[in-house]
Amino acid sequence: MRRLLPILAAGALWVGACSGDGPGPTGRADGPSPAGPSGSAGPPVTTTTTLSPLPLGPAQPATDSCPAVPGQTAPDPDRPRYTMSVRVLPGEAAVEGRLTVRFRPDLATDRLVFRLWPNGPRPAAAGAHLEVGPVFLGAPVPVPTDRPDPTTLVVPLESGLGAGDLIEATMPWRLSLPGNSDDRLAHSGDAIRLGSFFPVLAWEPGVGWATDPPTAGLAETSMAPVADFAYSVTVPDGLDVLASGVREGSRWRAAATRDIAISIGRFRTAEAEARAPGPVAVTVGVHESLDEDPEAYLTKVVDALEDFARRFGPHPYPTYTLALTPGLSGGVEYPGHVMQGPGTLARTTSHEVAHQWFYSLVGNHQGRDPWLDEGLATWAEARFENSLDRIVDRSVPSVGRDQVGRPMAFWDDHPAAYYRSVYVQGAQALAALGDADGVDCALRHYVATQAFAVARPEHLRSALEVRFADAGATLAAFGAV
Repeated sequence: MRRLLPILAAGALWVGACSGDGPGPTGRADGPSPAGPSGSAGPPVTTTTTLSPLPLGPAQPATDSCPAVPGQTAPDPDRPRYTMSVRVLPGEAAVEGRLTVRFRPDLATDRLVFRLWPNGPRPAAAGAHLEVGPVFLGAPVPVPTDRPDPTTLVVPLESGLGAGDLIEATMPWRLSLPGNSDDRLAHSGDAIRLGSFFPVLAWEPGVGWATDPPTAGLAETSMAPVADFAYSVTVPDGLDVLASGVREGSRWRAAATRDIAISIGRFRTAEAEARAPGPVAVTVGVHESLDEDPEAYLTKVVDALEDFARRFGPHPYPTYTLALTPGLSGGVEYPGHVMQGPGTLARTTSHEVAHQWFYSLVGNHQGRDPWLDEGLATWAEARFENSLDRIVDRSVPSVGRDQVGRPMAFWDDHPAAYYRSVYVQGAQALAALGDADGVDCALRHYVATQAFAVARPEHLRSALEVRFADAGATLAAFGAV
């Protein structure tokens, strides 16, 4: 039986259009800034509503080449719900905000754990720092916290939580931005990238808290359950915002997604609708300092979304935005929003679209099992780009050969081998099964059964065995299970 712990809410979870006197379409808004990390005021009171459900992929009948595919698994109705205000301060190279999350663990726990990824080795070395102010739990009195490492904030719960109990935590935060960094956090003139930028719950359903030490690699190390997000973004006049989720004025909402990201600047934009199979509103923005054609990226994104929906199953999210900003050499994926740098139209664009299935829809612990998203996204990229033969022919460094399943902690010591050992070798492991169309069939099963979940290698193996009886042995030869 669930019991409701006493709470005070902060912010609002909402659906529907903004009121007529709300901020305009560029995301600008007037009004007081949210309390900074030194603020002492408790959370304001509000109400909550439920976000509209996402359309789920239906079951597909068997064909001559593919066994029947079940309908997509629905997201957990008790998933976390975040409310957040974000105020961007370019003149101070900072962002400040206030976050509230409502959370029901599916296992008993005596703490909450938030990860502060800007304090990890790579972003911190570039100058990023995320400071979190007092944490409030159901009363206007701050609670004590612990910091086992710079990326981990532990909030002890005096009375603990039982499975299914509801708790709400509220905290102000302030992010110091690095300069022109080749990463997901950057500030170059009026161009700002915000990825993995706020405190995020690190709960793996059925397992508990993910407290792995941060790594220095470029790849994500995060793990987060799907959640609902409702957030506002305030920027100075003249700047535009591209971000995860459905936009309503200066507010965005995103249902059953693992994370959100935001890009800010002055953009030339192009828009279109993809059918994947339902409508997906696609917006591409190119920062005004870049000599790139947003229409070319738009065409490729739409084509990739529709191709991957046919191969791997429906894309349930209603929007996809892509922002090209200076100082980024590749791409960084987030659910519904991707950051790319100039000159990335070729395989980078299709690779990042593939992550909407492999990382966004089907999650994984990216620090523990990086190949589950990067290897599968590379497979999808190769299928779309007709480059699978070239991927198969690429060499893998000896240190990484047959080590595709290693965690990011291993690749920290072998960074030069990471791409070919994980991205390339991950796709090679799938190609070794033989029939490429059969692999796509098995991945449809994987997406359907693991949608909105945090998958592990054994889940992929089970899906592949639907089509390839010897899949376990094949993957094991690559060190994948």
